[in-house]
Amino acid sequence: MSEDLVQQVTVEELGELQLGGIRVLCAGEQYVHEIPQAALLLEQRMSEIKHVIEPFIQVGAFVVEPTSREEDGYWVCVQVSEAEDLPEGIEAVTIPPQTYAVLKHKGANTEILHTYDILHKWIEESGYMRVKNDWHVERFHSWRKTSKIDVDLMETIIIIHFLVKRSALICLELGAFLYLLPTLENPVNGTSITSE
Repeated sequence: MSEDLVQQVTVEELGELQLGGIRVLCAGEQYVHEIPQAALLLEQRMSEIKHVIEPFIQVGAFVVEPTSREEDGYWVCVQVSEAEDLPEGIEAVTIPPQTYAVLKHKGANTEILHTYDILHKWIEESGYMRVKNDWHVERFHSWRKTSKIDVDLMETIIIIHFLVKRSALICLELGAFLYLLPTLENPVNGTSITSE
């Protein structure tokens, strides 16, 4: 089954996301219970939120390794065209354009970590790197029954091999410069730049 899931991973680029949602902040093991409750509450409050783009899709947003208290937690949201005039208790979250590795999870919310393990392995083996201090997204198509959720897990990624190639190029350029350094002349007086 894991092999079937690995073959379903896609890479998706998204523009800026403006979200309005409910922040969940609790102990790590409690998120599996608190997120579904917040999702139902958000669904009940949907009529209060203006500029909702797609009312039948909820978006979870979180930072894996937050660098501040403001980033800590999990937001259960809907995408909005404008994050203004949000009702009390609904917070605005803006996620910049990013690239994501995406894998669908269908089943119990308690099994989601297994699907994440498969996604993380694919990212590592495919020349990408997780960006743990940026926003990550979960796009929920079904959330009412915790035993039967349908969610796209979206891990923020960057391409490692591009970084490695760029670093190698910089090292090559530096090496060539150091190799040529003894032969370079001072443009002012025509002497060698290095003293021997």
